[in-house]
Amino acid sequence: MSSGRRKDTALLAARAGQYREAMPPALRRHFSRLWSHALHDGPPAMVAIVPDGYCDLLWIDGRLVVAGPDRTAAFPVIRPGATVIGARFAPGAAAPWLKTPLSALVGCSVPLADIGRKDTAEFEARLADCLDPPAATALFSRLLEETARNEEEPARDAAMIFAAADNARPVSGLLDRLGMSERQLRRRCHHHFGYGAKTLERIRRFQRFLDLCRKSGTMPLARLALEAGFADQPHMTREVGELSTLTPAVILDQLGMRKRGD
Repeated sequence: MSSGRRKDTALLAARAGQYREAMPPALRRHFSRLWSHALHDGPPAMVAIVPDGYCDLLWIDGRLVVAGPDRTAAFPVIRPGATVIGARFAPGAAAPWLKTPLSALVGCSVPLADIGRKDTAEFEARLADCLDPPAATALFSRLLEETARNEEEPARDAAMIFAAADNARPVSGLLDRLGMSERQLRRRCHHHFGYGAKTLERIRRFQRFLDLCRKSGTMPLARLALEAGFADQPHMTREVGELSTLTPAVILDQLGMRKRGD
């Protein structure tokens, strides 16, 4: 399918169903949020899952799946009416929890069983007996809490790197504070995020743009570009298109419609 068609038809995930999130206190060390997404019934929609710099653990279609970090938008085939439950790893938590560098998971959705977690079969069996989505979400949270007690602490340097990218500060400015060379920084970024610092900075700038679209609704595109940290509007158009296949105007329209409750 051509990227042009995607621009005309793709829906951001936020527009494709009802999304809820929470953050149970017991999970805060290892996860940034627990979420559920109930997709609309009806004809299948092309849903764009856009990159955010995170890795997620999903309960979907009766199995646990690791959704690795993405460089560009993914367009998964999801059954209409399905409910997906997910836990988003905190920066620096996924690689030790999965015993896998995230560079091996970029752009991939991998069954947790294939990664070798010994508790996967037990988790899946217990969740399979819970057919009510809210109850399954609560059980999913409890299972993660049980596991998290024995997991090693997330990497502090990864949290610092992510925070810098998230706040529009050059990650390279952390080299002295982290006691790293540029080469070491690159290795750490690939291990914990799947790609280098520059890619992480691009993705978090794109996420700032999405946040501004949700909050502003009607802000002119040129101002959105500057507020998000792009050099100018053409720079924003190019970057947003490469990361999502959508145009800034389409994204603003979709998120603005959501804000108005359409």
